[in-house]
Amino acid sequence: MRRAVCPGSFDPITNGHLDIIARASKLYDVVHVAVMINKSKQGLFTVDERIDLIRQVTAEYGNVEVEAFHGLLVDFCKQRDIPAIVKGLRAVSDFDYELQMAQMNNGLSGVETLFVPTNPTYSFLSSSLVKEVAAWGGDVSHLVPPVVLEALHERLRKD
Repeated sequence: MRRAVCPGSFDPITNGHLDIIARASKLYDVVHVAVMINKSKQGLFTVDERIDLIRQVTAEYGNVEVEAFHGLLVDFCKQRDIPAIVKGLRAVSDFDYELQMAQMNNGLSGVETLFVPTNPTYSFLSSSLVKEVAAWGGDVSHLVPPVVLEALHERLRKD
C-alpha cells in the first residue's frame, strides 16, 4: 500500500492545502494529514476543531486519514510505516527551508519528501493571511472551503 503524509498546522485549512492533499490522494492509496501540534503557538482553532474541519473537506476523497501529532514528523512516519512526505511549494522562497527539512528528515529516517508545485491560483495563500484578512472583514470565501469560511466567521464573531 502506497502511503504518504501531508503535514501542517492547518489553522485553518485553505484551498491551497486542499489542492495539495487532493493531488496526493490521487497518487497514494492512503494520505495521512498530520496536524502538527506546536505548544508554543496559540491557534485560532483548537487541534480538534482543525481535525474536524479537515475531515469534513477531505471526506470525498475516501483515502485521507487525519490526526494530530506532536514531535518529529519522521517519528510520525516511522510509527505508521509512511515512506513519503508531500509538501506544496508556493514560491522559490519556500524551497530553501523545505529543502533543509527534507534533507534532515531523510538523514534521520530515510523518509523521502516530494515537492508539489502549488496551483498558481494559490501561490500567495497562507493560513496566516486568511486569518488576517478575515479578521479585518475581508472576503476570503474564494480561499477556503465553505465549512471553513463558516467556522472562521463564527470564531471571529466570538473574539
